Amino acid sequence: MRMRAHWPKRSLHYEPVPLSATQTPMLSWRVILPFVLTGSIWGSTWFVITGQIDGVPAAWSVFYRFALATPALFLVAFLMKRRLKLTRPEHMLAVIVGIFQFSGNFLFVYHAELYVTSGIVAMMFGLLMVPNALFGRLFLGEKVRLGFVLGSMIAIIGVSFLLMHEWRANPDAGVVGGNVGLGIVLALFGILAASVANVIQANPTGRAVPMVSLLAWAMLYGTVFDLGFAALTAGPPPFPTDTGYWLGIVYLAVIGSVVTFPLHYNLVREIGAGRAAYNSILTISVAMLISTVFEDYQWTWLTAGGMVLAVVGMVLALRAKIR
Repeated sequence: MRMRAHWPKRSLHYEPVPLSATQTPMLSWRVILPFVLTGSIWGSTWFVITGQIDGVPAAWSVFYRFALATPALFLVAFLMKRRLKLTRPEHMLAVIVGIFQFSGNFLFVYHAELYVTSGIVAMMFGLLMVPNALFGRLFLGEKVRLGFVLGSMIAIIGVSFLLMHEWRANPDAGVVGGNVGLGIVLALFGILAASVANVIQANPTGRAVPMVSLLAWAMLYGTVFDLGFAALTAGPPPFPTDTGYWLGIVYLAVIGSVVTFPLHYNLVREIGAGRAAYNSILTISVAMLISTVFEDYQWTWLTAGGMVLAVVGMVLALRAKIR
């Protein structure tokens, strides 16, 4: 494609970091603390989402989450002294990223968790690196190493075992209602939406905008879209009286969407984007642990083997990606 020759290579998800940023020792508390905090928090958010879709339309819960998170993220950008004034092309990019990331991605995820155990959805999202690599190769000309392909195939097989068990355990009805097959399809669409957002923000226009500023504006545009979608598909906005519901909204918006952001990007600066990506392993491990304790997830030889294969495959793929 013509654009391929003009788009500089850029790792998806993250802003470029200088080589000196990777010199901080991995066992330093400057690395360990944000690594554990972000992985644990993100791992817990998958379960918290289940409390947001119990009796409340998922679309409205997505809107409430980002209606609260958006001003907080703008405040973070302001405190970090990042420019908030965008050019017209930058605003157009923010609109597209917002629709795919903060609307499509999360709307699909919330609806997927109506039918599939939250930890399994988290495991599926651990494979986000696969479409990222494919789209990166197609649009940005990034190389895909053989080790990454082999590791990804092992991870896909492992996740398939987990999904097979989920299907067998819920042949007629999902975790809340409906069917597991629909939940799997919705989760896959969520993964694709997130991947498209990652690739789009990696173009030259996106590289010229501070990441936190781009995401703040993208979140604002996505929130507006979420409002319209919820109003059209779910009727008038509900106002649950359950305190736990609103505490969950605050947790997802502030802790899960805003507090972890500067922690994660500081981690990227300290050890580099490639090594920081290992955080996804901790995230899915925490998510599966929580599902085991609070969602009564039943382990079998099939699921245990699938978990091992998925984690080993992801580690192998990530190792190949950062070499």
